Amino acid sequence: MKIEKVEVFGVAVPLIREYRNAYLSKTVQKSAVVRITATGGIVGLGNIDPTPGYSKEQTADHPEAPRSTRTTSPRTRPHLEVLRSKFAPMLIGMDPTNVHGVLAKIEPAVKGFLDSKAAIEMACVDLAARLGGMPVHAYLGGAVKERLLFNAWIGILPPGDAAKETLEWKRRGFRSAKIKVGGGIEADRDRVKAVREAVGPDFALRIDANAGYDADTSIKLAKMVAPLKLQLFEQPVPADDIAGMARVRREANAVGVPVMADESVLDHASLIRIIRMEAADIVKVKVMKQGGFLNTRRMIATAEAAGIRCVVGHGFGLGVNTMAEIMLAATSSNVIDGLECVGPLKTADDIVTRKLDLSSGSLPLPGGPGLGVTLDDAKLEKYRLEIKAAAA
Repeated sequence: MKIEKVEVFGVAVPLIREYRNAYLSKTVQKSAVVRITATGGIVGLGNIDPTPGYSKEQTADHPEAPRSTRTTSPRTRPHLEVLRSKFAPMLIGMDPTNVHGVLAKIEPAVKGFLDSKAAIEMACVDLAARLGGMPVHAYLGGAVKERLLFNAWIGILPPGDAAKETLEWKRRGFRSAKIKVGGGIEADRDRVKAVREAVGPDFALRIDANAGYDADTSIKLAKMVAPLKLQLFEQPVPADDIAGMARVRREANAVGVPVMADESVLDHASLIRIIRMEAADIVKVKVMKQGGFLNTRRMIATAEAAGIRCVVGHGFGLGVNTMAEIMLAATSSNVIDGLECVGPLKTADDIVTRKLDLSSGSLPLPGGPGLGVTLDDAKLEKYRLEIKAAAA
């Protein structure tokens, strides 16, 4: 079994409306897609959505642009260039089913770019599982959940709008929601309070600052919203301020608010640092952010050994990446219900032949083979991002 062809596509898929967090507002989802073809024509798919605040290599330029005529460059889309010019050539002739061998070759070749490496590894795992006639969750050791529950997302909205939107998610069948915070803790408190009053006491609520506050401000916010009974407070401080997050955790725990690390969790070493400094009650992992299935699964196991539970999911993923995170999450009881891989709820379209329907807040364990999805070539062309060559 040898890799014969590696295709890299850039796409920009429209969202159903504008979304805002502490970093930016956006109306399209820019993504990189990898399709590996091996001996006999068997195919494996990888898909990543590099995002400011998570991918160090991704710049924070505004993502809006005309549709079919969009262009990109190494400055705004470095992952596409790395995938095309660095990783794709070195994969030709390799055995895609030897995922460890593939990783051993690509990981030292380019520093960083965990997202790009995840796209390659995801495609190899998908291919290997397809070859074996099994879903990816079986390839990873087997599923422990027969049904997956999803978490709704509420942007930085006025209190009344946030409450109305969350109540609608509850009516559809969702049991939890994340509320974005940022721009002022009084407004944050009012937003969360309005949502809690609308959905009642049994609906789980999370808040996410996306690293937008400092430790002192986050402590104040935690104390202000503590009476509203939150499931967790996500990434209250900048990614590199682990000491600050540990301080927030101590103060927030004192009033009953658990703290979750997200942007602070990149590689295995960063997770170990968080564990040693007792900086989080929960950690959030993503196949893209952690560099692939195998790295992410190992990190979930490490967190479990340390008594730390995990949330899985990237909120703006397309169909391939979403299915990857669903299948990974199904393999561990340490993953909290309320997956955050809900990109198909936000996109107006997708690049797979059948768009995932997460509208009821749950999904039966999906089957394969592999990731169980197929690329739609017409959609790849419709939403294509042109890759410009790097300047000399």
